[in-house]
Amino acid sequence: MIIHLLRHGKTAANEQRLYCGSSDQPLSCGGIEQLKQLKTETQFPIAEQYVTSGLRRTIETLKILYDKEPDSIIKELNEYNFGDFEMKNYDELKDNPDYRLWISGNEMIPCPNGESRKNFRKRICYGFELIREMNTDSVFVVCHGGVIASLMDMLFNGQKKSYDEWLPHNGQGYTIEISCAATTYKPL
Repeated sequence: MIIHLLRHGKTAANEQRLYCGSSDQPLSCGGIEQLKQLKTETQFPIAEQYVTSGLRRTIETLKILYDKEPDSIIKELNEYNFGDFEMKNYDELKDNPDYRLWISGNEMIPCPNGESRKNFRKRICYGFELIREMNTDSVFVVCHGGVIASLMDMLFNGQKKSYDEWLPHNGQGYTIEISCAATTYKPL
């Protein structure tokens, strides 16, 4: 099975470096233009199934690149739920004790009114399993940077890459090939 994971195009929240997870943000004008440019420069793969997380920015990305609606929506592939930190940036949060505790690295600590890293990983693993259970040879998934970086980190933890090294830019991602012999990846 081949699974293509693509990070959605840029949003205003991406451009302003805000924590944006569950907010249903549209693509920004710059994000739309960037995707249109990528479409002229890049041969995006054809797949049997096209999936998004269901958030507007992922559906808009799929429409721009493939001029189609998703065949399936897997909400478990939504971005991290930042709770009270949603739509805020580091400068707004850096002195907040809850934020300091959350960024300490303990995967059990949730954002206030949000989720923990452990629960996030559990959720997206379930979403990935839903993809793997599809009766198809190839799937193109438009989802979120945090989802992709976390999945790649879990699938290829022997690579000794940090989360930030796995994090793709908007409009980029990875192709994962799962076979009986091995699971491999390459940049999309």
